Order: sequence, then C-alpha cells, then structure tokens
Amino acid sequence: MSKKPVIEITELTKVYQMGNTEVHALAGVTFDVKENEYIAIMGPSGSGKSTLMNMIGCLDTPTTGDYILNGSNVSNMDDAELAEVRNREIGFVFQTFNLLPRTSCLANAELPLIYAGMKSAERKERATEVLTKVGLGDRIDHKPNELSGGQRQRVAIARALVNNPSILLADEPTGNLDTKTGEEIMLLFEELYRQGNTIIVVTHEQEIADHARRIVRLRDGIIESDEKVERPLLADHQLA
Repeated sequence: MSKKPVIEITELTKVYQMGNTEVHALAGVTFDVKENEYIAIMGPSGSGKSTLMNMIGCLDTPTTGDYILNGSNVSNMDDAELAEVRNREIGFVFQTFNLLPRTSCLANAELPLIYAGMKSAERKERATEVLTKVGLGDRIDHKPNELSGGQRQRVAIARALVNNPSILLADEPTGNLDTKTGEEIMLLFEELYRQGNTIIVVTHEQEIADHARRIVRLRDGIIESDEKVERPLLADHQLA
C-alpha cells in the first residue's frame, strides 16, 4: 500500500523584485514527498534551494503555484495562519542551533508546546521524552553553554520533534560541527527515519546528502534531477 503524500508541490514559482530587476528564484517546481521519505535537497548557490526550503517550511509563500501540506493548501495563507501551520506540522533544525542560551535543555525543547497551549506538566513530560530519545536524558537541566556542539544540535532536534511534526526540515544540520560529531548527528537522523519520521535535509554537502534515500537537485530555480538512492538500513550497533 503506497504511503500518502505529506507534501504536494505544483508549478511553484517565486519572483523577487530587486530594484528594477525581477529575480526568478523558483521557476516552476513540481514534486511530492510521501510519509517516511528521507530526502536531500541540493544545489549550488543561487539554485533556489534556500527559497524552496522557506516555502516547504511555511516561512514564505510562492508567487504562483500550489503547496499542499497534509491536505491543506498553504500557498495563500497569511502570516498568522502560516505560523500556526509551522508550529503544528514542521520541526526545524538549523545549522546554528537557535537555542535560548539562558534556559535549560528542557525549557528549549518544550518551547513549541508553549505556543501550542499545552499544560506545563504535559509539556515537561513530552520534552523529557524527546530529550531522552536523542540521548540527552541526563542533560535536561543543563544550559546550551554547558553542552558540546553535537549535544546542542541534539537539543535542537528534540525541540523539532516535540510536537510530532509531519516533517523534520533540516538546513545544513552539520554545518557548525566537526566531522565526527556531524556523522553522529546523521546517524541520529537515520534512527529517526527508521522510526517513521519524514525528513528533508537541505545541504550543499554530498556526504550529508548520501544519507538520504532520495536526492533532489536544483539549478536555476528548476529541478535538474530527482533520484531515489538505494541504501541499506544501518544495523542497530552502528546507530548505538
């Protein structure tokens, strides 16, 4: 039985006005993302990958075209509606972690649940659960400056997962990490994929994209290639 699409994007365009010049960042992008896919979006600088990421993440709206996210057309939503969809449907992981420096891991992880209106006791229970899931159960009271870079990114991943989002959207998730730590984070993404999460990673690094099961390459605002990649699931001992 085929899995349902989480994302349906049809003929998406984005035109920016730069003075008297029109810049066509996206020039008609069409693709679907199904439940529990693991996709890397790649492309050189100026290819449109950051613009596409902003569209997928409901941080911006297209000039023309449709973006259906879990059955809702978000293409023409206003800022307030987009913010609600973002908090409910999308878990963001950024290169720079974007953690609140003066608050604990627990407080950082439960932040989306505050916006969602969840009660304090439930919030703490859920945030503790996801922090434990990413290997930080013994660090919940630590502040970001008491953690390594890899641990900070794990907090950011816990925060992204806390709402059970439809999509985990990661922008260069290992960009600020050394090679070994970056590999540990990609192994964590592998485990999240095995658990049924839908993951989209935006990256310019081939070794990061090689973890995905599908690679979408953009150039000049259009999809240049869209290929499935056969890759064996890692054994449990490799993920430990």
